[in-house]
Amino acid sequence: MLDVTQDAVLTNHPRALVAWSSGKDSAWALHALRQAGEVEVAGLLTTFNEAFDRVAMHAVRRELVEAQARAAGLPLIEVPLPWPCSNAAYEEAMGRALAEARAQLKITHVAFGDLFLEDVRQYRESRMQGTGLTPLFPLWGRSTRTLADEMVHAGLKARITCVDPNKLSPSYAGRLFDGNLVEDLPDEVDPCGERGEFHTFACAGPMFAYPIPVSLGEVVARDGFIFADLLPGTTVPD
Repeated sequence: MLDVTQDAVLTNHPRALVAWSSGKDSAWALHALRQAGEVEVAGLLTTFNEAFDRVAMHAVRRELVEAQARAAGLPLIEVPLPWPCSNAAYEEAMGRALAEARAQLKITHVAFGDLFLEDVRQYRESRMQGTGLTPLFPLWGRSTRTLADEMVHAGLKARITCVDPNKLSPSYAGRLFDGNLVEDLPDEVDPCGERGEFHTFACAGPMFAYPIPVSLGEVVARDGFIFADLLPGTTVPD
């Protein structure tokens, strides 16, 4: 069953956007929603840094996110953000995008791939108040080790695009998220990177009709993080 807030009422035709970071958790949230079958997923909602034309934090190129949307068979709702971006500017841009989605796409819900951080969930719930939209958290409360293993065994493939070097060795940037990586992670690092230890780009899995080919580009240090640039490729990483 879906994990919804107490005031959520599923209508006869509930329609949801998935808050799409391009990473494995949002991809798995899409898969979980489709498996449950209680909500129609109507699109992917992604914020892009206008200065760099990439997903914030994950630093994934727009064309790769567009390729994900095509592989998922869903429209991509793009939210442009200025750089630098204040929290007020972020909330204003998201508010406009959600209002338009509600009016034009008849959206009733927004689904998030959050796993256990209570402050993050509370923030999302507070921002949904008064919008007429209900937040969904289809992965909430799952054991992150179990969830990581489930993703790997189901054929999800993802690359680590960003590492916080204060929490994880920079050598993990660009690595494939697979069983070996999960086993290699230090004990203090969450297996899904939920505390911001790392971020990923999902390039294959049961949420996609076909894999998204990528290749590994330059690995750089910027703004206190290590970023692995992913490029459109001709083969899916092994």
